[in-house]
Amino acid sequence: MFEQNWRLFAPNPQSVNRQISARIKKTAPDGTVQVSGWIDLTAADNSAVRHNVFPSHTAQNMLRQAWNSYLKTHGGDNQPRSERALMIEKYLRNIAADRVAAQRGGTFDSIQLRVISRPIPAPREAGGSRPAAAAPTRAETRQLPWWKVASHGTN
Repeated sequence: MFEQNWRLFAPNPQSVNRQISARIKKTAPDGTVQVSGWIDLTAADNSAVRHNVFPSHTAQNMLRQAWNSYLKTHGGDNQPRSERALMIEKYLRNIAADRVAAQRGGTFDSIQLRVISRPIPAPREAGGSRPAAAAPTRAETRQLPWWKVASHGTN
């Protein structure tokens, strides 16, 4: 279903650190719309891995790999261009909705993701004091549209 990377001796390291956050929206019985603050899903993943002697591969990579797949299948306008892209969008939405529901409880109608990408600086040259290559240093923020979720959460 998703790409597997078996390159044991030549891994493909990440060139950016990504912080994936979500917020939820729900409509109260009186019709008012309530929007939560941003919930840092990446921090929760990092904390679960950091405090676990034997963290699962899923805990370490599920959200990150889902986002990487989303980037490969959607343009900069967040429009899916294939059935596979729709499946990956649904997969990412479900991961985020499940994690938010587990952290906050309650029900919600929609979810929105925000991804902040910060470049990882290039390593220093051996014996040198300057980076091996110039890399962009500015963080980029990508905010996805609101996605409807099917009555997610618990009361």
